[in-house]
Amino acid sequence: MEFGQAPVRERADAARNRVKILQAAARLFAEHGVADVSMDQIASAAQVGKGTLFRRFGDKSGLAAALLDVREQDLQQAILRGTPPLGPGAPANDRLVAFFAAYALFLEENLDLVHLSETASPGARYRVGAYRFWHQHVRIMLNEARPDLDAEYLAHALLAAVAADLRKATRASFSAERVVAGVVQLVAAVTG
Repeated sequence: MEFGQAPVRERADAARNRVKILQAAARLFAEHGVADVSMDQIASAAQVGKGTLFRRFGDKSGLAAALLDVREQDLQQAILRGTPPLGPGAPANDRLVAFFAAYALFLEENLDLVHLSETASPGARYRVGAYRFWHQHVRIMLNEARPDLDAEYLAHALLAAVAADLRKATRASFSAERVVAGVVQLVAAVTG
């Protein structure tokens, strides 16, 4: 697309296929788990060709990222326009605590999808737009709460505590409530 041109609109049939694929994938993932569903099963359930599915999403991690996109947008909107303390209007420390508590619960609800999207290839977690959004938010709040700290690095370090790979490895040992409490304690230790 050249400067000044309007973005290319999605063809109506492509939009319908995208919706059918996402709905089929969400249903199959919920019923059978992400690991136990193949791209062939998704194409069949969505009544689209495998080529359509692969051209649109690339692989299962691309499909996971697309499914997560809508769910992540809800959390992003709560951060940008929601009520305090998650949304604007609360002190930075409180906003950080609210974000990490909300994200830890989001991760719990979407663990298999987030894990697939974050571990699809080395460094995949850091290339997705949602991670960049989370990092920017944490960095801004850290700068506000503690301008004496290296907020850019510490934002990555704090977000490591809510990495899907870590949660998947420790899920049997730590309840969701314990994870939320631990992450909140970690944020308080850094900002306190």
